[in-house]
Amino acid sequence: MYKFVIVTDSDRASGFRLAGVEVLEAGSAEEAKKIIPPLLYKDDIGIVAVNEEYMLSLDEKLMDRIEKMHRPLIIPIPSKSKEVDRRTYIEQLLRRAIGYNIVLKR
Repeated sequence: MYKFVIVTDSDRASGFRLAGVEVLEAGSAEEAKKIIPPLLYKDDIGIVAVNEEYMLSLDEKLMDRIEKMHRPLIIPIPSKSKEVDRRTYIEQLLRRAIGYNIVLKR
């Protein structure tokens, strides 16, 4: 069985821990850049959710590797400060992850 791991800031970490998820705290995007790469090579991890701000700070080479990987699946946790259409954003993530366009209804 694969683990689900969250890489997030201390403000969000407690909520995920209460849900029973393994959490790795990063105080900044620079810290997250050090935490994320080793997770890509662990055999027991299936999904890694990362704060969207941290994902945006990753270098292009690492992002290319993440997009080509089958496991672990790396998904961003949407930022509450960013004004975007959440449904469209999630649809784009799903299309990238599974290769098919899935339309979410309200």
